[in-house]
Amino acid sequence: MYPYDYRQTMNQPTVLAFAQGDVNGNGVMDNVYLTGKKPNETGSPYTTDITLVIQDGRTQTFYSVPLQSNAGYAPTLFLGDFTGDGIDDIQININSGGSGGFYFVYIYSFLNNQAKELFNYETFNDQYLYDVMYRDQYKVDVSNQTLNLDYVMDISNRGEEYLSEIYTEDGKLKTPVQGWVSGLNTAYPVDFDGNGVYELFVFQRIAGRYNADGLGLVQSPLYWDGSQFIIKDTWQYVAVLGTEQP
Repeated sequence: MYPYDYRQTMNQPTVLAFAQGDVNGNGVMDNVYLTGKKPNETGSPYTTDITLVIQDGRTQTFYSVPLQSNAGYAPTLFLGDFTGDGIDDIQININSGGSGGFYFVYIYSFLNNQAKELFNYETFNDQYLYDVMYRDQYKVDVSNQTLNLDYVMDISNRGEEYLSEIYTEDGKLKTPVQGWVSGLNTAYPVDFDGNGVYELFVFQRIAGRYNADGLGLVQSPLYWDGSQFIIKDTWQYVAVLGTEQP
């Protein structure tokens, strides 16, 4: 991160998203941008070199914060207080464009014009480990190994064609089948407590035999505990997807 006069930058990137809020805590509204470069010759919405840029509303100084995963589609900004200090933090969502529907998600604090990473989707993906196993009688076990939480999904409504490939007529597995839980798909700021402080509501896909075989979603409300985002009091939910399949 470094201050610079953004207006004097050669080959100025395109502004992809913009928001205003007091992110450095000096009581003056700041300008927050996501900038990036698009391949003009193809007209593709794919964007590279996505960068977080903050303009101090008092001094007009620009600051640049590089992102580790800095290429994708339709990047968005959200400003809100995630830590409870009364100062807006900065959430960035970037659609990866991959078949799994993954997003690159970051949250930064910019208190006193110092960028501090509060949330990184890769750290989250590495933190929570899962097992997904099909069982007899049209059940699927989903286990969060990190938190020691177990869920059972009923997939008996998935349709005869689907089930007959996996189960015998009396509901026994023909062979062992293992699925998986994806990395972070997307994350939404939600004030669950209604206290003006946002939590991060994270969604992950539960896949069966292949990526397009979506069984459900793991839904995790993440709370800031003073040093990191955690699943508070082991609150986590599993939702079963409908019967319509590709």
